[in-house]
Amino acid sequence: MKMFRRALLALPLLALVACGGARAPEPVSYHGSLRGYTDNDPHDWTRSPYGLEVHGTDASRHNGPIDWRAAAANGMSFVWIKATEGGDRLDPAFHRNWEGAAQAGIPRGAYHVFYFCRSAAEQAEWFIRNVPRTPGAMPPVLDVEWTPLSPTCTIRPPKEQLWPELRTFLRMLEQHYGTRPVIYTVPDLFDERDMNQFGGYEYWLRSTAAHPSERYPGTPWTFWQYTSTAVGPGFQSELDLNAFNGNAAGFAQWFARRQVP
Repeated sequence: MKMFRRALLALPLLALVACGGARAPEPVSYHGSLRGYTDNDPHDWTRSPYGLEVHGTDASRHNGPIDWRAAAANGMSFVWIKATEGGDRLDPAFHRNWEGAAQAGIPRGAYHVFYFCRSAAEQAEWFIRNVPRTPGAMPPVLDVEWTPLSPTCTIRPPKEQLWPELRTFLRMLEQHYGTRPVIYTVPDLFDERDMNQFGGYEYWLRSTAAHPSERYPGTPWTFWQYTSTAVGPGFQSELDLNAFNGNAAGFAQWFARRQVP
């Protein structure tokens, strides 16, 4: 997720090809749902995400205006949309993206960026205040990652403090939305706070240089964020891409089981 990174304008394919032998972006999905998406900085995978069938994105104000109908027409199968951060920040593009994705028929859910200097209860209340309980939405997401560039909060609470706060937030959202949230996290926090032992929740894992089974060995995962440098239909800037751990029928079953009632 692009909390502290300014989105870059996509580089045209021809410019890359013509630039002194520079490597042209590779197709993101060889067998999956996406069409017309490439990667400005493709990884040389040993276990590639491209063969997975179901791909989606996550979006915030950093992506700028998005043509969700174009994204849907080219195989974008789901999106998580940034809603809130901490206890007083609402992404200014949330409502626009929430409605736009719905109008395009893309399954969508909302995510919250956790702030380590505010109570979990306050943050859950803020999310609930701003994200409607919409039947058919994907489950909400708790985005938990260190914030070294935050101007106000760079602390890294120990596991003994962090885990109870995360559980409070997750419990409050589950009670309100009627479905258990998903946890999004990143390698350093995952390792440093033993998140592999944080049981009972599905994981959405970031790993842009290795398959989740290599980077998070032994950890079951449902979604994999594998790049933040993709470009493609509907987007004016680089975007994140994520893959579902299963085929299209499996995603349909997961969505039917996990959506907000």
